[in-house]
Amino acid sequence: MGILQELLNDIPVPKMAKVKVNFENNKIDDLGTELKKKLSQEKIQQKVKPGMEIAIAVGSRGLDRIVELTAVTVQFLKDLGAKPFIVPSMGSHGGATAEGQREVLAHLGVTEESAGCEIRSSMEVVKVGELPNGLPVYVDKFASEADGIVVINRVKPHTAFRGPVESGIMKMISIGLGKQKGAEACHQMGFKYMAENVPAMAKIIMERTPVLFGVATIENAFDKVAVLEVLTPEEIVEKEPALQKQAKELLPKLFFDQLDVLLIDEIGKNISGDGMDPNITGRYPTPYASGGPDVNKMVVLDVTVQSEGNANGVGTADFTTQRLVDKMDKEGTYANGLTSTVCAPTKIATTLPNDKMAIQAAVKTCNILDFTKVKLVRIKNTLELSQIEVSEPLLPYISQHPNMEQISEPYEFPFDREGNLF
Repeated sequence: MGILQELLNDIPVPKMAKVKVNFENNKIDDLGTELKKKLSQEKIQQKVKPGMEIAIAVGSRGLDRIVELTAVTVQFLKDLGAKPFIVPSMGSHGGATAEGQREVLAHLGVTEESAGCEIRSSMEVVKVGELPNGLPVYVDKFASEADGIVVINRVKPHTAFRGPVESGIMKMISIGLGKQKGAEACHQMGFKYMAENVPAMAKIIMERTPVLFGVATIENAFDKVAVLEVLTPEEIVEKEPALQKQAKELLPKLFFDQLDVLLIDEIGKNISGDGMDPNITGRYPTPYASGGPDVNKMVVLDVTVQSEGNANGVGTADFTTQRLVDKMDKEGTYANGLTSTVCAPTKIATTLPNDKMAIQAAVKTCNILDFTKVKLVRIKNTLELSQIEVSEPLLPYISQHPNMEQISEPYEFPFDREGNLF
């Protein structure tokens, strides 16, 4: 028996029970019709002229109905006689290569066939200005040469900073459209100044390039579009802070103030830019954001197929598995840290041979006297929180909580012969 096995062999793994979590579920069912209605406002239609070449910025996040949002926007522009094309707008994602970014879009279902227009992918950018602090402002070369630019993105809280504008249309303009160089420039001074730099860069780009409008969505706790807006550049500046507030209110959450162990089955770039959303886990990569539960030890077990080995976020956890590390594309993961300047999430957490030992390691080190009383919560990922699993000591709390309901009797974790969950 190895030393790790010896240290962990007698650490108990708690029994778990399934729990249903209730969140508000208002959503827009007929999204295509709603988007067509918003696009057909006169203030939007009058911006589009026949023959205009229009770049549509589409990012790397797994937005709800992104394929439909893109296709409807493309068709709207075509119906007005314009010539739309897509530019991948995702900073350094996709390994910071043109082909990689095209592949990221394809993984999301956005292809030339699904969108009904050409995709022009390049990492080449042009400098369109500078902030007063000297930071350069870049824009995708294809977009800069177009007669118009349209941006599609979801508005939601950022994972590493707080401000009136976080993730949304302005961040898509400043960092997404800026490609690798723009993302690098915006992150240059760190997340401490991001709340100032993101809107400042976006405003310069909107002043000096033909941004026509933005399609902004807010998703509910089930990642379904609950709010849809089509905004002119002036409205983007004026209204995005209110959309940001609304997005925070709709964000799903773990209804716990303190946990001994948080167990997460999978992380990935398709789930969050940080692999797992710190707004949910309470573990942030910088000191400039806060909120969520106080978690003593965190375990991540695997990385999603869609993330293609990008395990950004694994360093935010305390423990992981050899399985995740074996799948890790270190170059792609480290590129994230080098671009964002936040390198702690790209470190490799303490790695155990299998799921059982990783869970035992977290229980052993969670600083409680009686391991049988561990308060442990298991989630699939930070996007899927409507059903979770909790250890027995949490059940009295669950029974009194208005948003949670126990839906199974306690059971043992189902480990296979290799010590992995199935």
